[in-house]
Amino acid sequence: MFLTIPTLLTWARIVAIPLIIGVFYLPLAEPTRNLIATVMFVVFALTDWLDGWLARKLDQSSAFGAFLDPVADKFLVCASLLVLVHLQRVDVLIALIIIGREIAISSLREWMAQIGASRSVAVHMLGKLKTTVQMVAIPFLLYDSPLFGLVDTRLWGRLLIIAAAVLTIWSMVYYLRKALPEIRAKAR
Repeated sequence: MFLTIPTLLTWARIVAIPLIIGVFYLPLAEPTRNLIATVMFVVFALTDWLDGWLARKLDQSSAFGAFLDPVADKFLVCASLLVLVHLQRVDVLIALIIIGREIAISSLREWMAQIGASRSVAVHMLGKLKTTVQMVAIPFLLYDSPLFGLVDTRLWGRLLIIAAAVLTIWSMVYYLRKALPEIRAKAR
């Protein structure tokens, strides 16, 4: 359970966090640091898809893996956002919205599980879209240079991270509205 291939890939995302942060402290030129951090983020973000696929393919799904997978994703996104705030590539308010939502919805899911209503806050397509937009915005912001001389990653990264913040709020409202009837029923 703890050492299956899918779970090891999930652990790799967690181990990647200090490596990605550490790149920005290396005595390298800024474009080189940006490239290394971007490649690392993309590779480790792709393990999110790969670990799920392998868990199904190898029949190695587990409750522990189902718990650890979203935790690893949230750690990777939150740590990257904090690096981007430090580099002044993401506004603090945007990072606060995204990180605050992750804390709020994780807490809501835990509470809903305790009252036996976890199905009301199951992962929805809106949450998946939010995650996808974040996972595209972050490498653009880490790279912070024209890509192939054509794509302004700074501009697209900022537009996408704003879109991610909007989707973050929208998905949080969605989950809260889904949970509200259960919360009201248990409060009586």
